[in-house]
Amino acid sequence: MKAIATAGWGPKTKLVLSEMPAPFSLGDEDVLVEVHAASVNPKDWKLNYHLAMAATPLGTRRLPPLFGDDLAGVVVDKGTRVQGLDVGDEVYGMDMRLRTASLAEQAVINQQRVAKKPKSLSFTEAASLPLAALTALQGLRKGGAEQGKTVLIIGASGGVGSLAVQIAKYLGMQVTGVCSTRNLEFVKQLGADAVIDYTQGDYRKSAGAFDIVYDVTSYETPLTCKVLLGENGHFISTGGQGLSMVATPLYRLLGKKANSVVVESYREDLGYLTELVELGALHPVIDSVYSLVDSDAAYARNRSGRCRGKVVIEIRS
Repeated sequence: MKAIATAGWGPKTKLVLSEMPAPFSLGDEDVLVEVHAASVNPKDWKLNYHLAMAATPLGTRRLPPLFGDDLAGVVVDKGTRVQGLDVGDEVYGMDMRLRTASLAEQAVINQQRVAKKPKSLSFTEAASLPLAALTALQGLRKGGAEQGKTVLIIGASGGVGSLAVQIAKYLGMQVTGVCSTRNLEFVKQLGADAVIDYTQGDYRKSAGAFDIVYDVTSYETPLTCKVLLGENGHFISTGGQGLSMVATPLYRLLGKKANSVVVESYREDLGYLTELVELGALHPVIDSVYSLVDSDAAYARNRSGRCRGKVVIEIRS
């Protein structure tokens, strides 16, 4: 089958279209999915970079060669203990093993990590949701999101941020989004009650205090956002890079309300996202769409930090 594989490590990693063996190990609780679309997430290239940098000369630098986490496609085979999914079902999801290996014509995924896709969405739209939307949902839950609370979302125009704004509004929260000048109107259209342009100076001095500060950029820490946290305020970070990887868990150890989001993919949460989509409360935001052969360019777009929503790769048109 055609699949995207890695060539090289760290910041010089290249993604190349290769011929790979089709998945052959189908567990009793797995489904085999004919992949129609997959989306790009920073997790993949950050993982490749950080593990390469941490590897010792005597250590091994082994990762599964295939890339991709999110997928949307059609079930073409299933294990003997799979329930609630049948051959021919249109599904979407992701696996929290090291990688789903979704940038391929076929992928194997556990039944609990995949759900029937929203009928109103195309495969391309559905593929953009799993990791980003689950991160948005589970991060807000960790912060104690509920009706009437205030939340500041730092990075509100990106893949996770654009979905977090929508979910927070559905939960009845007062939402303030932080973004660049060019994205102010876009974040307002997503439903934000207020927007802050971070290019106009240090907004921490005047933004006020919030019940939840959700940093989806991973650049901030509980200390840099201390003045933004109200009494009993909760700092949440995607925690994927920089000082946030260390500072957030250390801050929590001191008894403060701070968490990093460790995303779990469950069929139940995917089902909840489907409900929001069908209610019209959540819609994917697609920055750009690439073909499988152009996957390296798709990841370059993601690394640019200029994405408005998600970058998607179509395996089948």
